[in-house]
Amino acid sequence: MDKLVIRGGNRLSGTIPISGAKNAALTLIPCALLSEEPVTLRNLPRLADIDGFQHLMNQFGVTTAIQGTRPEDFGRVMTLEATRITSSVAPYDLVRKMRASILVLGPMLARMGEATVSMPGGCAIGNRPIDLHLKALEAFGAEIELTQGYVKAMAPDGGLPGGEFDFPVVSVGATENALMAAVLANGTSRLFNAAREPEIVDLCNLLVAMGAEIENIGQSDLTIHGVKRLNGATYKVMPDRIEAGSYACAAAITGGDVRLEGANANDMASTIHALRNIGIEIEEDAKGIHARANGALKPANLTTAPFPGLATDMQAQLMSLLCKAEGTSVLKETIFENRFMHVPELSRMGAEIETEGRTAIVKGPADLTGAEVMATDLRASMSLIIAALAAEGETTVRRIYHLDRGYERLEEKLQLVGADIERLDD
Repeated sequence: MDKLVIRGGNRLSGTIPISGAKNAALTLIPCALLSEEPVTLRNLPRLADIDGFQHLMNQFGVTTAIQGTRPEDFGRVMTLEATRITSSVAPYDLVRKMRASILVLGPMLARMGEATVSMPGGCAIGNRPIDLHLKALEAFGAEIELTQGYVKAMAPDGGLPGGEFDFPVVSVGATENALMAAVLANGTSRLFNAAREPEIVDLCNLLVAMGAEIENIGQSDLTIHGVKRLNGATYKVMPDRIEAGSYACAAAITGGDVRLEGANANDMASTIHALRNIGIEIEEDAKGIHARANGALKPANLTTAPFPGLATDMQAQLMSLLCKAEGTSVLKETIFENRFMHVPELSRMGAEIETEGRTAIVKGPADLTGAEVMATDLRASMSLIIAALAAEGETTVRRIYHLDRGYERLEEKLQLVGADIERLDD
């Protein structure tokens, strides 16, 4: 097991290339199950979760090939071909570490008429039931059975008829599963109060490139006209808006000046708004985003919300940044009930943070000092890296396998802009 050692105090300056979005890629990969023809994904990040999903696709009989990538390059190209699906079972051993595995349920049900998927795992950031996934599929005509830790879904003879479903609360994953199930249904399906995240738009754009018929892309009410078959496609994964926001926080906390090459400002307007309120200069252009610290950091009151609100995946990173703001900040977490697990670790580094239920009160500016800390989930891990970059002395971050799930070669990218960080065998 590896660890990261960071010696804080270096001002970050330079260019960081932004990788393809993890949250989009994990939704695009299972689209290959919907067609007998090859699906090629460009700009696919090199991440543990991507590798895990590739193994899961191989379990179904999907062939996967990596093309033309050099070790020194970020990203890669993968072609997936599901000409013949040999299994409709997603076993526990492949699913337990990755919540996104549940996203094979919809496309497998649509293509094969059946799917058996182990209940998913992933970060322990709170209760994330899959009941909305199952209710949406039932609304489209599926029969669902839960048995011995598995979800078994069956379509009627002749395939899913389609239907309508109104989400009682916004759910990104359930919207994605429902979309992939609906594109091959026999009739028209409608989703109301659907998630609108950019990753949902990316999924819709790939499905349309494969021949799907989807109306109102980017809106909360979606209409999907089922088609008989989908073709293959070549598609570029969108840039990772959470990675870009994370590195913007890293630059800001060090008083730095970093260009985030390839970032799309339109996908991260709420994060940019929050950063500007904290006192960070953000310049946008067609090739990326420029983040520059400009004087003292200002406190802020921030609340997470479904898109277009502030992404819950940015809460921990912004909290670390606000530890150095001059005043008291308040962060409210409305998406997950257990997403403050990084607070005790930040406190070990000298942060002054109090939590009351889903609210965190951050008093700054804190004199952060290096310490030995432990990553608890993906975004919490990044918050510790950000704090360590500004801390006096040396910080050791353990359990960084969380980071490897969502940040492509993080230490290499930070080294590009002057961070003193190295990966060591623990």
